[in-house]
Amino acid sequence: MKHRSPSEQHHGKHPRVADGGAAATGTQQDGMEDRSPTTPRELTQNPLKKIWMPYKNGLPEKHISQRKVCMTNCPTLIVTVGLPARGKTYISKKLTRYLNWIGVPTREFNVGQYRRDFVKIYKSFEFFRPDNEEGLKIRQQCASAALNDVRQYLTEDGGQVAVFDATNTTRERRETIVQFAEQNGFKVFFVESVCEDPDVIQENIVQVKLCSPDYTNCNTDEAVEDFMQRIKCYENSYETLDEVLDRDLSYIKIIDVGQRYLVNRVLDHIQSRIVYYLMNIHITPRSIYLCRHGESELNVKGRIGGDSGLTARGKQFAKKLGQFIQTQSIVDLKVWTSQMKRTIQTAEALGVPYEQWKALNEIDAGVCEEMMYEEIQEGYPLEFALRDQDKYRYRYPKGESYEDLVQRLEPVIMELERQENVLVICHQAVMRCLLAYFLDKTAEELPYLKCPLHTVLKLTPVAYGCKVESISLNVDAVNTHREKPENVDVTRMSEEALITVPAHH
Repeated sequence: MKHRSPSEQHHGKHPRVADGGAAATGTQQDGMEDRSPTTPRELTQNPLKKIWMPYKNGLPEKHISQRKVCMTNCPTLIVTVGLPARGKTYISKKLTRYLNWIGVPTREFNVGQYRRDFVKIYKSFEFFRPDNEEGLKIRQQCASAALNDVRQYLTEDGGQVAVFDATNTTRERRETIVQFAEQNGFKVFFVESVCEDPDVIQENIVQVKLCSPDYTNCNTDEAVEDFMQRIKCYENSYETLDEVLDRDLSYIKIIDVGQRYLVNRVLDHIQSRIVYYLMNIHITPRSIYLCRHGESELNVKGRIGGDSGLTARGKQFAKKLGQFIQTQSIVDLKVWTSQMKRTIQTAEALGVPYEQWKALNEIDAGVCEEMMYEEIQEGYPLEFALRDQDKYRYRYPKGESYEDLVQRLEPVIMELERQENVLVICHQAVMRCLLAYFLDKTAEELPYLKCPLHTVLKLTPVAYGCKVESISLNVDAVNTHREKPENVDVTRMSEEALITVPAHH
């Protein structure tokens, strides 16, 4: 009996849902549309994600992008509240990075940046004085311009969440934003950061604000003094979110950088995800170390997945990794591995306690597990081409996609945000997903991030981003990185498909 490849199974004829009739062929008969409201629609399968969708007029129906009616997932406008130097932009950037990583299209709109674009040269805090009518007018224009861009992003550009990053310190300003959201069918969620600790405020000013374009040609003492005066301009008119007056609003109040939280009226799934995330992040200095297991037996053979043990060189790397970690003198280091033999063997050589996570297991290649790329191309050429066309969303038959992997890794990211110093010993696809979160990489970039064997990446969060150090432990290993080939067409020749396959034994 002839074996049918997954590609033949998945990409054969479109099954009909109902027998007989002209169900959803996209033609018209007797001057009437072929599909009445009660006639089941034909289904077609998206070959990348292996999911079924309605088929209409010879083409799969697109998702409805014009959101005329606000259903469960109507767009969300996140609005920051708080005095300057309270970490609002830090929160905005982190939240935007997290939501994009889990697949929710999100963009931040920083009103300060609009102001800098409008007023090219910043002179002093006088601009922010409440009695400076010209300054007030410019700031209102900038806020309006940002909100117009928010509307464009959420209604026309396919965005699901917009983060409106500004002080928004008065009840009047917040009411204006609520009205704007209601007119456009957006949900609003306020994020207020309250901090009275002078040390934290001072640290924030020195770390972040002094790097601002506002203070490019200014010495440190003058810049700090000016910024303190700028804060005073807001203090008298600041109206904090109030448990009674604002009881109808949805919000989270973060007090003293996460010492306490007050959460009010969480209305939906996305708001609960936002709250969950914001309650897990912290600003304690720390480093996260990411590396793959030592070279495995299947790595050497050019086979993907599987659960093989380490080669002699892989064991040598594990030993060197232990020595490297000792030189780092890390306080309270946590070590995490997957539940696969090659990461556990690597961790065993460190001689320290470690924790196994099923979520850190390598991407499941389904029917292609333990195959060489050459064998996949020979047996399933269509699947191989489809994966090259969209490596992030492509799902192996009976396996996973990178998109699935990101969802699986979310608890790991959440726990990494809670912890301080952690070493994660994982796998190529897993390491790419973790790295993409910390470095704010797109879905298109993620599957091609370089994560070579026997190399440690040290990630240190700084201000609004992450510093990366790549440390090779100088133990030879095979190269397992495959670049995207230029020709990704399903009709390509085998040699074109395999042109970027790394050398192996």
